[in-house]
Amino acid sequence: MKYILAHDLGTSGNKATLFSEEGSLVASVTQHYPVYYSNGNWAEQDPNDWWNAVVESTQQLVTHVDPADIAAVSFSGQMMGCVCVDKAGTPLRNAIIWADMRATEQEAKIRQRIDENEFYHLTGHKISPSYGGQKLMWIKEHEPDIYARTYKMLNAKDYIILRLTGAFVTEYTDASSTCLMDLEKLEWSDRLLDAMQLNHKKMPQLCRSTDVAGKVTVEAAALTGLAVGTKVVCGGGDGVCAAVGTGCVQEGIAHSSMGTSSWISITSRKPVFDEKQRTFTWAHIVPGYVLPTGTMQTGGGAYAWYVDHFCYEEKQIAKNHGQSVYQILEELLAESQVGSNGLIFLPYLIGERSPRWNPNVRGCFVGIRMEHTQKDFLRAVQEGVAMNLNEVLKIFREAEQKIEEIIVVGGGIKSVAWQQILADVYQERIRIPKLLDEATSMGAAITGGVGVGLFADFSVVDKFVSIARDVHPNPDNAEKYDALQDAFEEAYQALVPVYEQLHRFCKS
Repeated sequence: MKYILAHDLGTSGNKATLFSEEGSLVASVTQHYPVYYSNGNWAEQDPNDWWNAVVESTQQLVTHVDPADIAAVSFSGQMMGCVCVDKAGTPLRNAIIWADMRATEQEAKIRQRIDENEFYHLTGHKISPSYGGQKLMWIKEHEPDIYARTYKMLNAKDYIILRLTGAFVTEYTDASSTCLMDLEKLEWSDRLLDAMQLNHKKMPQLCRSTDVAGKVTVEAAALTGLAVGTKVVCGGGDGVCAAVGTGCVQEGIAHSSMGTSSWISITSRKPVFDEKQRTFTWAHIVPGYVLPTGTMQTGGGAYAWYVDHFCYEEKQIAKNHGQSVYQILEELLAESQVGSNGLIFLPYLIGERSPRWNPNVRGCFVGIRMEHTQKDFLRAVQEGVAMNLNEVLKIFREAEQKIEEIIVVGGGIKSVAWQQILADVYQERIRIPKLLDEATSMGAAITGGVGVGLFADFSVVDKFVSIARDVHPNPDNAEKYDALQDAFEEAYQALVPVYEQLHRFCKS
């Protein structure tokens, strides 16, 4: 029996998972690390924390099998980051991660140097402070010494591959999150690098997701417990790996994730170029396809934020009864009404990407009345996230994209109430796999297995993915959400001027 070790370098921690070549989950462990938030919309992490998490989790997992039987190590990683390393591979500063929106001045400069429509069609993305290239621009302009010493700009998983193999590489999915790669040609774009005034030599070697980046070095083997020479496959960005891990490897299947950030993706032969540039398109792990996507900044993260800050009593009850606070909250949600008794939540806690693309937008509750209680606020948060994702889904429908089923994963979907809300708001059957937290690492494992020849192609996903239940929309609820969706959209549009005023106030 051969095994695949997959690391999913997320925002809150690294989830390491060991799969057999038959598709079964052998063992899984998570090591957490912090995010450093500051200045309103800055977000950073220490790459050494990622490495330490990978080392510790690998040490634990290799005890379950003979390390010589691990055929591949593969990766999923948070995208849209910026890790600056020198020639020795040493990080020169904290990584600027996906949630960071500081590069607004750089965004404005790019708009002066390249037509927005040309940029969108070259990259698959609109001009925004979210992406890695813009973040490297910020470093060049604000930390010129760091930029001068930067040998290569990497993303999270690329840095771990470097530590394991010594190779400075990235692959197409993560490269598309820099907005420096030509999506059609799958190569670094001189036009884009020149528009951002970045040094072409600072880009790592481009590979396919299934390429073997290198082999585990003697030094890395001693630290992790892996066998020297174990093959390390590039893997992919977390959003794209999650799509693979839910079976979104052919047209007609949509993938929705309810993690810290939340998104909807579809597999397509061609990018979806929305006239208003509200959605974007990643390179896909599966050759010949792309992954049109709409990602919001705080989906599951918005619900976790509300629970952390406003559910103290429920936390104490849960502690006293030896339960999870989320179990207690499910009981409250079961008593709540569709539409949260007329309460709307706009889930924009750290600015917003798709479909708003507004770094200054803020979260808020609209319609608060004296009779509202905790259960209304809880449900409003879940409904607000669902309605924001539904705005993305509507764009794909308008583009006549075929959607035959929606598979939903992530920690948030463990909420039974949220499952029904999504089905009702989407007005589609949603499918819930048995393994909700492993889809991303499963996608990385499948990619690793294809890369080293354990699997012929990505159709092997059928061996990995097992559906636990289907949730069907309630027609009465769907009709109510249609009306609420209009109010949700109007509330956002009406508050745009207020967000700008608050942004100016906080900067003064």
